[in-house]
Formats: sequence, C-alpha cells, structure tokens
Amino acid sequence: MDYDLATSGDIKKILNKYNVNLKKKMGQNILTDKNILNIIIDSADVKKDDIIIEIGAGAGSLTQFILNSINDRGYLIAIEKDNKFIKVLNDLLGHYNNMEIVNKDVRDIEWNSFLQNRSFENENVKVMGNLPYYITTPIIIDLLKTNFNFSKMVFMVQKEVAERMVAPPGNKTFGSLSVFIQFHAKPCIVHHVSPNVFIPQPKVDSSVIVLNPYKKSPYIVKNKEFFFKVVKSIFQLRRKNIKNSLLKSSILNLDKELIIKGLNKCNIDKRIRGEKLSIEKMVKLSNTIWDIINTKGDINEIYKSS
Repeated sequence: MDYDLATSGDIKKILNKYNVNLKKKMGQNILTDKNILNIIIDSADVKKDDIIIEIGAGAGSLTQFILNSINDRGYLIAIEKDNKFIKVLNDLLGHYNNMEIVNKDVRDIEWNSFLQNRSFENENVKVMGNLPYYITTPIIIDLLKTNFNFSKMVFMVQKEVAERMVAPPGNKTFGSLSVFIQFHAKPCIVHHVSPNVFIPQPKVDSSVIVLNPYKKSPYIVKNKEFFFKVVKSIFQLRRKNIKNSLLKSSILNLDKELIIKGLNKCNIDKRIRGEKLSIEKMVKLSNTIWDIINTKGDINEIYKSS
C-alpha cells in the first residue's frame, strides 16, 4: 500500500501498523501539512543535485518531500534515533537509491568526522529537520561549531527559540544564543506554524527558521573562546551595567582597571547594559581586552576555575 506521508490519516495508519507510540520525551511531533512542508522545501531552495542531511526523519513526512525534490541527482542522509521509525523509513522509502538512513542519536554525532567520512568537501550540503524542541539549541550549536561550510540550514523550531535567534541588541529576548547564531550565520524566520498541523499537537507554537552560514565571517575575533566567555558574562548578569557584569563574572577573572581601560578604548559607556551592545561592539571590546591582557602576559590567569 502506498501512503501519503504528509496527511494525518495515513500517518495514523502507519503509526498503528508499525505499533509506534509517539514519545513526548523524544520530541516526536509529526508534521502533516503539505503547505508547511512545501514552505520548508522552498525556504531551503532545494536543488536537484543538493546533498541534504535531515535530522529527525521520523515517519518520513519531510523525507518524502526532500526525495521528490532532489530526484535521483541529489543525495539524502536521514538521521533517526527511534528503531521503530527506522523500520518505517526502510519499508516505505527504502526503494530510493539516493538515500542513506542513519540510525543514531544526533547528539552522539561528531559532525566533523561524520562529514569528512562522506567526502563532502566542497559540495552543496544543506541541513533540514523538524527538530526535537528539547534539544534544538545544542543541535544547532554543534552544527555551527564545525569546520564545515554548510550552504543553508532550515529547521522547524519552537517559536520562542526562533525569536531569540533573530533578536536584535536591546530586545528583551536578545541573549547569548542570539549572539552565537548571528556570529556564525544570518537567521531569518520565514513562517510561524500553529500546533494543529502536528501529530500529536505540541503545547507551543513553532516557526520555520532559515540560517545562512557566512562563507566569510564579518566578525574577526582575536580569540573565539575568550569572546564567547565575554558574551556569556554579559548575559549572565544582563541587568547590570557592562562594567559590573564583567567584573562580577563567574567565568572571567578581569580586574576593574582592565575592564575600564578596555571600555574607554572602545568608547563604550561603563554604565550601559551589555545587552544593548551590538555584536560588533562586543567583538571590539573582546579584542581590545584580549590585546591588553596579552601585553601584560596574564593570559593564564583570565579564566576562573569551574
């Protein structure tokens, strides 16, 4: 029997046939709306010869749309943890000869090795998926931390998380995640999605978000680890001014004189809250303080032991 994997009726039949009980703790919410699936495909600008990695293939709703979009010229790697869904994918989509099904928890994937082993050196590789909401942030962070230059990422995520990713400086949702995402890619929310297009319906609204990783970063930092510790310190104490958030940081060991000197060199008012600084200003401050520390030779003393 042929199934339409983008309809709630057929998805329910599949779940029943394969005795699949959807698990809330694994974030298993199956998208069953063709319009939204088409929006995801269009947002990814899927080409016939694309190489696509799908995270959380589930029962294959998006998987089937991707395969129909790339035909036999592209290639799809579908990652799925649940063994019952692996059986569904093999039975219903196993006839495609340009798909690899990976039975693995995405959190256990070491992405640099995973990609190098498949020789995707300069290919047009995109990542897509209806991500389990409880692990959305670590999945995206791990992908952006790789040395690989993905051409595009398109994800279904919780609306609140999407809004944090695109938030500008000064916005109440602007935080460490906003800086991390915008440091590595240009994010854009393309569509908000109501709960009623999923089985089962989640308790939150969702959004389709596109990340366009920079081919060449607009932000040049002297030391990336130090920069992100500065960022984390700013938002750990986001209600304090920039001087005090750095001075009272739980992860950085910076004295008052050093902080004020760095702020003055960057023409940043010590009374401003760090959450109001642009990423450019954060980069400049991080680089300036790093240079001062280097001059003093105190590099080994700037991090507090955890």
